[in-house]
Amino acid sequence: MTTETTDPNPPQPDPLRSVFTSNLPGILTQLGVSLAVSTYHAGRVILVRAEPDGGLNTHFRNFHKPMGIAADHKHGRLAIGGANTVWTYRNMPAVAPKLEPKGKHDAAYLPRQIHITGDIDIHEMAYAADDDLWIVNTKFCTLCTLDPDHSFNPVWRPHFVTVLAPQDRCHLNGLCMVDGQPTYVTALGETDTPGGWRENKKSGGIFMDVARNEILLRGLSMPHSPRLYHNQLWLLESGEGSLAQVDLPNRTWRAITKLPGFTRGIDFIGPLAFIGLSQVRESAVFSGIPLVERLDERACGVWVVNIQTGETVAFLRFEEGVQEIFAVQILPASYPEMLEWNDKMVMTSYVIPDAALADVPPPLKPKPSGSSEPPGG
Repeated sequence: MTTETTDPNPPQPDPLRSVFTSNLPGILTQLGVSLAVSTYHAGRVILVRAEPDGGLNTHFRNFHKPMGIAADHKHGRLAIGGANTVWTYRNMPAVAPKLEPKGKHDAAYLPRQIHITGDIDIHEMAYAADDDLWIVNTKFCTLCTLDPDHSFNPVWRPHFVTVLAPQDRCHLNGLCMVDGQPTYVTALGETDTPGGWRENKKSGGIFMDVARNEILLRGLSMPHSPRLYHNQLWLLESGEGSLAQVDLPNRTWRAITKLPGFTRGIDFIGPLAFIGLSQVRESAVFSGIPLVERLDERACGVWVVNIQTGETVAFLRFEEGVQEIFAVQILPASYPEMLEWNDKMVMTSYVIPDAALADVPPPLKPKPSGSSEPPGG
């Protein structure tokens, strides 16, 4: 007689399983960068980091509906837009060598501030030249900034949106900075009724000039993520699953590549674009768009595209647990860490003004890091 025993704690499958092309870790290593990727339904910010052995590490941090990510490399700042908050992090280089395993991390982002915005459906965010953080407040159809006394400070909204109300009238979503100023935006409709953009989502998208409050392009299919890079304007035509170049003088655009997913979230380095792809849900919001008609199955992950040729050169694809990507942000560190607010290292790490360091005893002073960020212990 034999009996079978059942392991009371069987190994669990990875709920956020991913696969990647073998060259992706080498690309990140050669460039000396990593990626910060937000996925709002899964409630994670993912740090994508190359391992020394040629592997790829996807490191998850929990947030409530994270979407927009803004990086200020000059001052080592990183902002994460959530369901009703904006989290601000600072890189403290002196902390990185203390993290386990020792000697592996080259950046340590510690939480510095949490601003409560209320539910404003934060989409893209970016730092301006004057250090203000600009936020696409999609629920109120406005570009806004933050101050300590208010949920948000509405600064600009499209001329055709006649009220400031939490009604998502045009689905303002994308923000392009030029010379450190908010210059272009994208929206899914030229509409002024609650949720009105949904009626013509297939081709109702627009591209606008902020200073002139003027529509420059019409007829886009769910545009997102406008960017100026190498003196060329780019945007993601998400409804087509494409990366497009914009020709402003002629008020036209052309796709340089079509990808196997809903394109949203992009950052550039050298000749490469790192582009977020989402599967998109089978729902009324996404029905009828060209991408869904073109592909029965769609991918979720980060695709690396050569912008000179339109060729896909590498990708990271999530196979379980993640169905959508919102933001993709390149970080100038090979193996960064984001510490959670209750991490013991956060409890014992301090940033103080340079003038105050004179009173700190030498054993507690950090060694010079060569960074412009104020030293921390």
